[in-house]
Amino acid sequence: MKYKVYTKTGDKGETSLFGGTRVPKTHPRIETYGTLDELNVFAGAIRDYDIPQPIKEQIIWIQDRLMVISSILATEKTNTKAKLPKLSKDDISQLEKYIDEFESGLPEQTAFIIPGGNIVVSSAHKARVVCRRAERQVLLLNQIIEIGETVICFLNRLSDYFFVLSRKISNDSNTEETYWRNEK
Repeated sequence: MKYKVYTKTGDKGETSLFGGTRVPKTHPRIETYGTLDELNVFAGAIRDYDIPQPIKEQIIWIQDRLMVISSILATEKTNTKAKLPKLSKDDISQLEKYIDEFESGLPEQTAFIIPGGNIVVSSAHKARVVCRRAERQVLLLNQIIEIGETVICFLNRLSDYFFVLSRKISNDSNTEETYWRNEK
């Protein structure tokens, strides 16, 4: 079945959840998975740089997990019997494994790091802050509909991943990290 890019059903400011319910495009649910889509784009942009293939493969896996989370958020649990892909605690453990591998080769962090240094490092920081925004939006949405602890934990860990990735890229490219000096 071929999908049309435009349907004209959203021309009046509404969209459909998976399950059929129409909601305003400004609904917190739509805003949240829109931010996850934005994060997915930023993650994909990191892959466009000259970085090691294993990291590119990690990011593709992360992008797949972001699509899973978006599908969870876009689906009404009551009006659909669709089988959705799942996010599991194993996914969180996988992120932690990546983080631990990166950290094992990094110098000790002695202060807050000011983002920047090179374009790839900055791209990882951009992904980190968009991930933090998505996490905050999921927490707000969780007050309206039950999201589930796994999604919340995954996003929290994912922002840590992007932070440690930025440090790894700095280290591997011999880019000096700039530390914030709290001068009073």
